[in-house]
Amino acid sequence: MELNGFEIDEYNVHKIKEGSKTSICPECSHTRKPQNKKQRCLSVFWDTGLGQCNHCASTIQLHTYKKKNETKTYIKPKISTETSPYSDELLKGIEEQRGIKESTLKRFKITQQKEFMPQFKKVVDVLAFNYWLNGELINIKFRGAKKSFKLVSGAEKIFYNLDSIRTEKECIIVEGEFDALSFGECGLNNVVSVPNGFTTGNINLDYLDNYYDYFDNKEKIYLAVDNDENGLNGQKELIRRLGAERCYIVDFDDCKDANEYLVKYGVTKLRDTITNAKEIPLENAETLRDFEDELDDFFINGCPKGYESGIESFDKSYSIENGQFCVVTGTPQSGKSEFVDALCVGYAINYKFKTAFCSPENKPNKLHSAKLVKKLYGNKPTSITDNRYKMSKEFVNDYFTHIDYDDGYDLKKVLKKFAELVKRKGIKVFVIDPFNKVKLKGGSQNINDYTNDYLNEIDKFCRKYQCFIYLVAHPTKMQKEEDSETFKMTTAYDIKGGGEFFDMSYHIIGLRRLKESGLVHVRTLKVKFQHLGEPDVDTYLAWNFNNGRYEGVDWNPEEDQFRKYNNWDNSCLLTNNEIEKQSKVFDNVSYDDFDNSPFEGNGIDVSF
Repeated sequence: MELNGFEIDEYNVHKIKEGSKTSICPECSHTRKPQNKKQRCLSVFWDTGLGQCNHCASTIQLHTYKKKNETKTYIKPKISTETSPYSDELLKGIEEQRGIKESTLKRFKITQQKEFMPQFKKVVDVLAFNYWLNGELINIKFRGAKKSFKLVSGAEKIFYNLDSIRTEKECIIVEGEFDALSFGECGLNNVVSVPNGFTTGNINLDYLDNYYDYFDNKEKIYLAVDNDENGLNGQKELIRRLGAERCYIVDFDDCKDANEYLVKYGVTKLRDTITNAKEIPLENAETLRDFEDELDDFFINGCPKGYESGIESFDKSYSIENGQFCVVTGTPQSGKSEFVDALCVGYAINYKFKTAFCSPENKPNKLHSAKLVKKLYGNKPTSITDNRYKMSKEFVNDYFTHIDYDDGYDLKKVLKKFAELVKRKGIKVFVIDPFNKVKLKGGSQNINDYTNDYLNEIDKFCRKYQCFIYLVAHPTKMQKEEDSETFKMTTAYDIKGGGEFFDMSYHIIGLRRLKESGLVHVRTLKVKFQHLGEPDVDTYLAWNFNNGRYEGVDWNPEEDQFRKYNNWDNSCLLTNNEIEKQSKVFDNVSYDDFDNSPFEGNGIDVSF
């Protein structure tokens, strides 16, 4: 049995008379005075699978539901035995300073308790924001003094208050638990919060991957994130993942977030921010107002460099922005696929960007994955129990996806799957390798028109989903250097349909392998925008046979013959990366700037 797209696991868990519009409340009725224990204070809504108590204000799940796509094993936190009734100081402080009443704290099942906080290395008073899903405690965020907080180590990260939106047609997404409570104070309970906010350089929505279905059935999604740079970046990623056609932007005017707005303007005005939320501007129609802030920043600060691969010498002449595609071409055995892999690994390390490969020639997938693992690990693993090897495998599993079709590769079918991966997994980088094995069915027989139509499809996809695509294309013309086994550097016009490639591509990179020296010669054949790099720049790289990485070398082909390069870096790329930090005891403890805590020192600070 299903309800609004969710498969029910256990129907009517509280044994309410089916079809009844009222019932006793499983949360509070047993705690009430004897004469009130049988009072039917729960309103029952079978169409949404929810009940709403008119006494304790609790929202009740009528059924349990089967989880989707859960593959990892997580620690399940236990309900603390150290909880205590809300203190008068706390209630007074939260209502005066946060505008949140006791009834809202209870409705959202927030507890007050003592907890060991690693920031203070002792047990202190905290608020516990309990993350429930399907009636099961999944995680807890403990918030203590001096903006200290932690999530349960090893527990699953999910949206806060996720159960509240399961069968709703609309929902609100905020950036903090107190912001969720603020909308709850307005009677808007269909609100979820991201578990760890948006921080500089970390707009990671991994917790959306397994629970995308909770948003898939939504007609309207209100984005009420923080009114700052990080919040706006997170908002852009949510729009990319959830679809601009159903997202609405909530404006907090001169306030940072929903809670500040509640305190300053009150319940009615905060509720009005949802009523007055604006649609995302129409596609294919822009006025200056749509990008006014970006225009101002351009005149003040200029255009920043784009995303870089981490290959330092190459990055000087090339970077890429969202909404663009790059063609990589080169002579046979020049390492085109290997080079694209290196770029994608660099983006994953530097920016936490995920990649999906459609690589008919780079099969089987286990061998391709082995190459990616080696790039991260630094060499062929010597032991499968090595923690660095385990981390490298986990990283490849989380950040790289392959798509396969037994009946051949059609471009539109591939792009449709890419679009699904944007929404379901947040993938940012896509690789089609090679161009000629992924056909545009129904395309023109004229090669130039065919290439034009093909690249138009690629371009539309990149711009719509604000991602970037690497397209590997083989050349048709190849000539060797005089008295040498080395091929000449290819040009964009050496690709079949080359004129269209040069005209339509944002970037084109050429590669060749120098037989005499063993180096890889890389040339930026085209870089469309000046702030992203420079065209016709040559970079010479040594290819590390131990792990498949590229390392810049200082070499001038007009001077002496290059000597064999032996100064290889075979270290694990994850050793100094935050992936290793996440494997430690407090892997989910963070110290980013969340909302101010209502506690100070060991006692409760009601002045906050």
